[in-house]
Amino acid sequence: MQHQAKAPALALARLVLVSGRPVDLAELRFSSTYGDLQDGYPCKPLNDLRIRDLLRAAERSRPGTPVHLVPPRREYPDQYAGGLGPVEVLPAVACLGTFHSAALDSARDPVAYRSRLTVVWFQSTPRLPSGCDAEPALRSLDWPVLARDAPART
Repeated sequence: MQHQAKAPALALARLVLVSGRPVDLAELRFSSTYGDLQDGYPCKPLNDLRIRDLLRAAERSRPGTPVHLVPPRREYPDQYAGGLGPVEVLPAVACLGTFHSAALDSARDPVAYRSRLTVVWFQSTPRLPSGCDAEPALRSLDWPVLARDAPART
């Protein structure tokens, strides 16, 4: 039986990072990676634009909170390459999530401060990441390097 870390009552889920640090998922937005693709085909220029747009949305959603992109898996099916280069496919679901954890600086008041990080990642299905079963790249976040302490919000 695998141990699942229980999320606190106000979080959507709790992930346990490879480092052992629990992080709480406070907000999550799913979108279809190619849901608005009218013309063309999935390719590197389109994918890079989609990623840039998601990163900008992440920055706007939580000003002052650092943003990190988990580099997506890119697949290259054997399909006809058009004028924009080879077909390049990202996982079907784009995710934008805000995570909180205990303050990085242990001298800070643990009630008044939390560490925060907004993360953009891609996954194959629209499922809530939780416990130790989240995408390996998501669980491998280097929290002390990427996150930042901030006053806790009410």
